[in-house]
Amino acid sequence: MAARLAVSYAPRLLATRCGGCTKLLPLSSAINRITLKTSTVTNHRLNIGGESWFSTEAATKGDPVEHEFQAETRMLLDIVAKSLYSEKEVFIRELISNASDAIEKFRYLSMTGEKLTQADREPLITITTDKAFKTITIQDNGIGMTQEELISNLGTIARSGSKAFMQSVKDSNSVEAKDIIGQFGVGFYSAFMVADKIEVYSKSSLPDSQGFLWVSDGSGKYTIQEVEDAEIGTKIVMHLKSEDMEFSDENIVRDVIKKYSNFVGSSINLNGNTTNSLRPVWLMDPKEVTTEMHEEFYRYISNAFDKPRFKLHYRTDAPMDIRALLYIPESRPGMFETSREAESGVSLYCRKVLIKSRAENLLPKWLRFVKGVVDSEDIPLNLSRELLQDSSLIRKLRTVLTNRILRYLQERSRKENKSFMEFYKDYSFFLKEGIVTSSEKLEKEEIGKLIRFECSSLPAGETISLPEYCDKMKAGQRDIFYLSAPSRHLAESSPYYESLRKRGLDVLFCYESYDELVLMQLQEFDKKKLTSVEKEMRQDSDEAVDTEGSLPVTEQSQLSDWIKVTLGQKVAKVRTTGKLEAHPCAVTVEEMAAARHFIKTQGQNFSEEQRYTILQPQFEINPAHPLIKKIAELKASDPKLAIALTEQLFANAMVSAGLVEDPRSMMGNINNLIEMLLDIKSQDSTQAVIEEDKKE
Repeated sequence: MAARLAVSYAPRLLATRCGGCTKLLPLSSAINRITLKTSTVTNHRLNIGGESWFSTEAATKGDPVEHEFQAETRMLLDIVAKSLYSEKEVFIRELISNASDAIEKFRYLSMTGEKLTQADREPLITITTDKAFKTITIQDNGIGMTQEELISNLGTIARSGSKAFMQSVKDSNSVEAKDIIGQFGVGFYSAFMVADKIEVYSKSSLPDSQGFLWVSDGSGKYTIQEVEDAEIGTKIVMHLKSEDMEFSDENIVRDVIKKYSNFVGSSINLNGNTTNSLRPVWLMDPKEVTTEMHEEFYRYISNAFDKPRFKLHYRTDAPMDIRALLYIPESRPGMFETSREAESGVSLYCRKVLIKSRAENLLPKWLRFVKGVVDSEDIPLNLSRELLQDSSLIRKLRTVLTNRILRYLQERSRKENKSFMEFYKDYSFFLKEGIVTSSEKLEKEEIGKLIRFECSSLPAGETISLPEYCDKMKAGQRDIFYLSAPSRHLAESSPYYESLRKRGLDVLFCYESYDELVLMQLQEFDKKKLTSVEKEMRQDSDEAVDTEGSLPVTEQSQLSDWIKVTLGQKVAKVRTTGKLEAHPCAVTVEEMAAARHFIKTQGQNFSEEQRYTILQPQFEINPAHPLIKKIAELKASDPKLAIALTEQLFANAMVSAGLVEDPRSMMGNINNLIEMLLDIKSQDSTQAVIEEDKKE
């Protein structure tokens, strides 16, 4: 015999008991075989404390009809309830999304002229938690379901009513229902992760519809029973498992709503209070979004307290459907933000529902300072709407977003250079990281348009971009020259800069230790090679220098051979050069930036001899310099002093090139050289003379 059920709506659930129901399981579009059998289920009426709290009674009519799933279907439902989702809390997201879909379906049918009951009602999603009765209830006043739809949508695993609805809209060539969220037909069953019994009350908005109660404990069976006085829409009552009681806590549920469902199209009322007050700003017309709205949304999405420095409100339908709102923070990045281990700042949404917070693969790692939201209907999600699939589409999305950000920054640098330079001062590190880490040549060059350096032809403090450098290049010049030095003074006094300055060629000055690695990785810009001044010197021919004031050609050859013998394995080659004027010598290696990086990071792991073997330095000498000429004389008249001078000049050149790990290693040779020049006997020599006198 059917019994009556006392059903409460808010602020607490006061009653709900249906005995004899078993548990439901869904998931598989491949399995629709359902065995039906009826049985009489005894129900009893439950009254709590005599309070109604504007409760509504829904009286059952007749006996509940029991439906039983096939064994393989029960296995699939078990997967949905236990293995499909990584976090239990997502069941709230899934059920709110279903409720939002039901409301959107009601709105759509109202717009198309469908005759509906109470067509002017205000859409609302209501959530009620009750710790005393260990329940959470989610209710909507959307389209509702008929008995057939309850069986079809809840009784068949992996059948999405929302997806079928969207297909029917598409087939009818009418208005597109863009706000429909559901796709897979498994979201409802996520509730079985936390509930050991679920009751669904539903009444369709179609005229003369009856209300029905669907009950299951997830074990493979469910019952459907007609109820009287049910409200239009759908109400889902979940009786929580003992280990999942936290979901009857209002504060926990509120946090989950704000995390995943803060932007669904309908108001969400939790125990009498509206929880989703923010609007989905990224879906609005950019002209309608005020500065205050941007600041509020930026603080929400980035969990920060500053303001956005730049904002990019971006929407496109080709090559993909993308709605994005991206921000660059006003504050300087801190230690944790600069770390490669820092999380991405961009969250992924699909139809206003959070899919993944701080999604790592939407932007390259070097753009981790960007905050914001990306919403795309084309993003391929897996069944649980948690993980991204189809890597080719994700790569395309990442490329589209990256190119748009780069184009925005380039426009900013041209139109508002002052604000861009303030940004560059704080965030240039990330741009340079992008050049070093990117594997795409085009992306490297696009980033290259943004980096800035001081230039030899500009006053100290003024910078130039690579496109501006190319515009200033002399006719016939095919290389962009750069010089790495700790300061402008050291750059301008560098032996490697002398020749280029004499020829009137511009040189970029790189003051950060990693700048030359950045330019070495960039390799080319606008079909022009990026060449270090050290490499430019090395590219000189091996012909003897025949200029006024230089050593005779024969003596140059003899001196080069003598220096090679004197320095031994320290040098791979010794030759004369005409590119030096004020300096007696210089050292070059094949890739100076890589060599300096090696000395700084791994030099201590190798002996001095091993380091020279790896570096293969080339010793360039200036045959017109007085010191070189003097060594040419001393190698015959005072070979000991000539050797000491040669070793010191080579050591000086290595320091100037930045290839010495610890310059203090030179002190012994410097002291020895001073003693020789002043004709002072060292303490060791004096002691030897004293010992000899004692013997006599």
